[in-house]
Amino acid sequence: MDYSKKSVLVSGGTGSFGNFIVRRLLDLGAKEVRVLSRDEKKQHDMRVFYRDKANISFVIGDVRNRDRLDEAMSGIDIMFHAAALKQVPACENFPDEAIQTNVSGAQNVVDAALHNKLEAFVMISTDKAVKPVNVMGMTKALQERIVLRGNLSRLNRGTKFSCVRYGNVLRSRGSVIPLFRRLLASGKRLTITDERMTRFLLTLNDAIDLVLYAAEHQRGGEIFVRKAPSSLITDLADIVSAEAGKPLEYDVIGMLPGEKRNEILLTEEELMRTEDLGAYYKVHPWWSKAQFDDLKSEYSSSDSLVGKSQIRQLIARADKEFKDMELTGGDFGNF
Repeated sequence: MDYSKKSVLVSGGTGSFGNFIVRRLLDLGAKEVRVLSRDEKKQHDMRVFYRDKANISFVIGDVRNRDRLDEAMSGIDIMFHAAALKQVPACENFPDEAIQTNVSGAQNVVDAALHNKLEAFVMISTDKAVKPVNVMGMTKALQERIVLRGNLSRLNRGTKFSCVRYGNVLRSRGSVIPLFRRLLASGKRLTITDERMTRFLLTLNDAIDLVLYAAEHQRGGEIFVRKAPSSLITDLADIVSAEAGKPLEYDVIGMLPGEKRNEILLTEEELMRTEDLGAYYKVHPWWSKAQFDDLKSEYSSSDSLVGKSQIRQLIARADKEFKDMELTGGDFGNF
């Protein structure tokens, strides 16, 4: 795709994912990159860092505000929708807030995209939306349905809506690697909820590759899934402890509300509609007649475990990516 001819809006554009995709889009020479978020401090950091870039602009706003979305989308060709409440404990404690942002906000964004006749729309989802057991996952599952349903709206004049799913992003805000490192740096013991827990792992650049792939290859209604290795939580703890020069010591505190032992990226219901694309899976729309026999069972983190050597390589790559992304003097230096 020739982004030099495209104006792109990134909601949640000051978050970990947002900051990375903004940089990638600028590197691709996008005609305009417009950042929508609620955080004036992080927008200020980005504005100062990119002060020599004429093709980036900022909108303070919230996906809960339909009118602000119309302003943010005016003249936009492509939207990457990353704005969400995504911390599982926060959503468990404040489910109404999660619903307002992740569900009602998603409907606002889809309505505005239809009204402004965007070309393409990609929503960033999560493995927690698959067979959800927590509020965050439930609201993201509804968000997927709302976004994909936009393809069938009678108001649609050519906008293509799709979703992407991926697992835990190494080093992103609120993820386990920064938590473990903070605990070790402060002399505290690590805490693990369940020693059998597994999680899909990828870096933010892996996630962005998936999103850009979806924007270019979607026809409308698909869910694109990044294939990814997974790890036992105890292996992650062991690697980070060794990195800090400390023995592996931890307390098992029991699973938290809404927590799964293993995550799933594809369910048995989706298997017959899932096409294997090599690095990715594509789940064709539920209204299509496409049928495939590429997968025989659910795609679970318990089935994709890799050894510590590969995990170390992933962590090293994630560390380098975040170092390269640092916005000097701003919050982005503190992932």
